Amino acid sequence: TTHYLFIVVVAVNSTLLTINAGDYIFYTDWAWTSFVVFSISQSTMLVVGAIYYMLFTGVPGTATYYATIMTIYTWVAKGAWFALGYPYDFVVVPVWISSAMLLDLAYWATRRNKHAAILIGGVLVGMSLPLFNMINLLLVADPLEMAFKYPRPTLPPYMTPIEPQVGKFYNSPVALGAGAGAVLCVPIAALGAKLNTW
Repeated sequence: TTHYLFIVVVAVNSTLLTINAGDYIFYTDWAWTSFVVFSISQSTMLVVGAIYYMLFTGVPGTATYYATIMTIYTWVAKGAWFALGYPYDFVVVPVWISSAMLLDLAYWATRRNKHAAILIGGVLVGMSLPLFNMINLLLVADPLEMAFKYPRPTLPPYMTPIEPQVGKFYNSPVALGAGAGAVLCVPIAALGAKLNTW
């Protein structure tokens, strides 16, 4: 029961992360900076839950199943925001499933070696998820013009919209998001595997 409860909790938390890192207001204010945050949060969340779930069952394919659960949760959240009158793309649903398939493939190809799944699979997820989501995030419609037409929560100073500083902070958000995601996925996946042994 504890194992399945953990799976549900991680899936729900992944949805909350998506709403915070992929919602319309946050993304339109920060654009590429948000893409880096989005990439790191989503790739690490996927790896934590998928590695834990996959090693718990020991069956290749469960990472993809887990990513499907996360996708369904987030589409429900997307529909809820749409019902409240926000734009249809207020919540951006990440493309988790294809990255999870790479994780399953690494686990299967290495004959269910959990260390290889963590190392190879974690890197594959961290590098692929930002690329899979690039077009997904570029499709957010009329970002700045549309964002200010909708109610905006009171933002803390670090989230206050600022004028874009082109090239000052990030020269390549895709490379930064992919690199940071790949680096972070390995130790976090190892933590997920450690939890699986407790």
